Amino acid sequence: MDLYEYQAKELFAKHGVPVLPGEVAETPAQAAAAAARIGTTVVVKAQVKTGGRGKAGGVKLAQTADEAAQRATAILGLDIKGHTVRRVLVTEASDIAEEYYVSFLLDRANRQYLAMASREGGMEIEQLAVERPAALARVPVDPLAGVDRAKAGEIAATAGFPAELHDAVVDVLLALWQVFVTEDATLVEVNPLVRTPDGRVLALDGKVTLDDNAEFRHRSEFAAFADRTADDPLEQLANDKDLNYVKLDGEVGIIGNGAGLVMSTLDVVAYAGQRHGGVRPANFLDIGGGASAEVMANGLEIILSDPSVRSVFVNVFGGITACDEVANGIVQAFRLLDSRDETVDRPLVVRLDGNNAEEGRRILVDAALSGLEQVDTMDGAADRAAELAARVGSARD
Repeated sequence: MDLYEYQAKELFAKHGVPVLPGEVAETPAQAAAAAARIGTTVVVKAQVKTGGRGKAGGVKLAQTADEAAQRATAILGLDIKGHTVRRVLVTEASDIAEEYYVSFLLDRANRQYLAMASREGGMEIEQLAVERPAALARVPVDPLAGVDRAKAGEIAATAGFPAELHDAVVDVLLALWQVFVTEDATLVEVNPLVRTPDGRVLALDGKVTLDDNAEFRHRSEFAAFADRTADDPLEQLANDKDLNYVKLDGEVGIIGNGAGLVMSTLDVVAYAGQRHGGVRPANFLDIGGGASAEVMANGLEIILSDPSVRSVFVNVFGGITACDEVANGIVQAFRLLDSRDETVDRPLVVRLDGNNAEEGRRILVDAALSGLEQVDTMDGAADRAAELAARVGSARD
């Protein structure tokens, strides 16, 4: 889970990373009130989960409360790299003498943690890594040993931080490490970490990514950080039903059991779609290895709620999930939608194979569900689903 800057700074403050006071605002009036309480020059910063906010006009100085309201008016509603600004952070402004960069991250390739630091902060670190790689220190961190004062000193020295700031930078690194391990993060980044003219070291920005796999240890905290307004409504609905669903920009709804099978299904549908006007998959939906009829019904209900879906491809290899359970789920989904006076007006292509496949096929034949077809092979079913999606699209046009 990626956090907004204001959320990252909340964690920073909790663990002793030096940050400036600030408040979140969703309206210009709230921004003005926040600026008045801070009582000095403020920065009004767009809160979106992407970089490049300054270049897009999402970071502005304000000298007064009225000016903060004007800045918030200009920023709220901005589209920054596809992200709509719904809130701003109003925070105390700071004079800057120098800008630095520090981070801890999970180095998956080498199965360890990695500290990165540079005396050249304030720019996109990816750009610095490409243009001037020697300016970015990379220090491996043993997961068992972690970061103590000696390790933090090594990171600061390798990055070449000024000697007079050594102890202050070490303190920041130790505090950031506590954020990283205590909050189960996969990334903790400060860009820029700044030295002020009076010698203070401050985290002016923050980026934190939390490990979703650790949610069971931080359930209430993760729930508080979640931003449901930024989520796709169908993804919210799927999450509420404990389904692994991701919305895509296509026309063929996909249901499968097992992430590997679903990924393969996306590929074969995309390939087949090239023969039918560029039809593409509309989603990723994995009903899992032990899915019940209820889970199947929930999945089909969500996919049919997507107006961009023109056909549905249910691709199941029966193992732990028996094909007769899947078939019963499809029948149950039709009944559920019918009870709500919702007509299933898009074709379904079903491919069942494996455990209890014959029984599953028989259940679907006996149910005689309108618009449902069965195809024996995965490639054949993908082609048929793409063909039907293209046909429905042509009829709509």
